[in-house]
Amino acid sequence: MENIVKDKASTRFDIVSLGEVMLRLDPGEGRIRTARSFRAWEGGGEYNVARGLRKCFGLRAGLVSAFAKNEVGYLLEDFIMQGGVNMDFVKWVKADGAGRNVRNGLNFTERGFGVRGALGCSDRGHSAASQLKVGDIDWEELFGRQGVRWFHTGGIFAALSETTGEVVLEAAKTAKKYGTVVSYDLNYRPSLWADIGGRGRAVEINSEIAKYVDVMIGNEEDFTACLGMEVEGLDENISKIDVDAFKAMIGNAVKKFPNFKATATTLRKVKTASINDWSAICWCGGKFYESKKRENLEILDRVGGGDSFASGFIYGMMELGNPQLAVDYGAAHGALAMTTAGDTSTARLEEVKRMAETDAGARVQR
Repeated sequence: MENIVKDKASTRFDIVSLGEVMLRLDPGEGRIRTARSFRAWEGGGEYNVARGLRKCFGLRAGLVSAFAKNEVGYLLEDFIMQGGVNMDFVKWVKADGAGRNVRNGLNFTERGFGVRGALGCSDRGHSAASQLKVGDIDWEELFGRQGVRWFHTGGIFAALSETTGEVVLEAAKTAKKYGTVVSYDLNYRPSLWADIGGRGRAVEINSEIAKYVDVMIGNEEDFTACLGMEVEGLDENISKIDVDAFKAMIGNAVKKFPNFKATATTLRKVKTASINDWSAICWCGGKFYESKKRENLEILDRVGGGDSFASGFIYGMMELGNPQLAVDYGAAHGALAMTTAGDTSTARLEEVKRMAETDAGARVQR
């Protein structure tokens, strides 16, 4: 991959993500339905990847999104600025005072514990990001004049409205025109697709987007629901998967989309909300690479674990040019991210490197 990634000197950004950023409201160890206080963070599937690459891996990151111009929007801006992600290509939309026409999305999220799984309750209708349409963003300026080495977006943003999938296509086509690597996390959410055509529409739009993708990221459910692939032995709860069957599915995917230069996914077996088996696998250059397998991984907050995998994987491909290190860095970063609360990672590169490349445990670091 390193031979197709543009050099730093010719670009302003190493990574730019396109997606919605919501205000996450977390009741801590309690339930949303009984909470009297919430801790606030920012979060969004595509944004989390850019933030991880900036804060953990030290790369130059930017965001393309939209916010309603009000106090919630300014709070999100403050969070994003703390994360070090550039906002020059964020569109600010005049708020109407009541959220009738435009607003900023809210995401109430429980972490889960033991037999009680994590739970998300989003309130994002009419959000500014969901109303982005073709022509709103100057992609020629971003990719042509300023320059981007790697562009990342995903299926959550594509599913927000009838227009956002077209925005993804517009962005991906322009990125490819200027030699920017494009990655896409399928990130299937049935509830988001339900009112805009359901699973059939998900397959239609994601299959079109996939034609412009270099690196496709997604778990076993994502590939079946978004690209119409089948995984033998996959149950409806996605609780267990045969790795050989998954490899066969990826083989079919890269035949259908020969433009894929790499694919990657996490492999998670949920035993309880707090205990998961965790690993990852990628395909690159005709070969499969598997990360270390972490059985009975203890988890505080699983939300954002897949996004942190993606950022670690992208770092390994873009900066190290090594698929084995990429999948190991991704799995390690995802595992570390799930030890702290919030969508975004608090890990540092040296922590990821130690966990990915050695057998170091959780002993006190002095």
